[in-house]
Amino acid sequence: MTSRTGTTAGRVDPGAFRHVLGLFCTGVTIITAAGDGVRPVGFTCQSFVSLSLDPPLVSFSVSRTSRSWPLIRARGAFGVNILTAEQEGLCRTFASRVTDKFTGVDWTPGPVTGSPRLPGSLAWVECTVEAEYPGGDHVIAVGRVRDLEVVDGDADPLLFFLAGFRRPAPAVPGTP
Repeated sequence: MTSRTGTTAGRVDPGAFRHVLGLFCTGVTIITAAGDGVRPVGFTCQSFVSLSLDPPLVSFSVSRTSRSWPLIRARGAFGVNILTAEQEGLCRTFASRVTDKFTGVDWTPGPVTGSPRLPGSLAWVECTVEAEYPGGDHVIAVGRVRDLEVVDGDADPLLFFLAGFRRPAPAVPGTP
């Protein structure tokens, strides 16, 4: 079944826009940064993508109203923690407007930039800020990958679909 909805004279209805794009399943990450003697900061992000292999670049979008992004940009580096399905609670904490999201959260500094690595993550990527571009009510951030590691390649990823967190369905026997 198909239905066309959400446009009137070239204008896209924001509710229809959210609904249609909510049908695109994404992984979930937490973007983090820390500095010398400065408390770490971070936020939940599901717009993280691979951008280029040569040079190795990644990208994500962040709201212009984010309190964390200006601090991360000023530090010039960030970490991307790719979340497992078991980290939904942590994901919700970093998606909140709580001032200190790291209260009670264990982390270790990444070896290259010192950006927080969160235990239990599927993988992590350390980056330096390469560029920033305007993107409507968001900022499009580009990072140059400086280090990366698979932490638990057997864990299920945390997914975001139709405005909710999900787990992947079990694999069908006999499929790759």
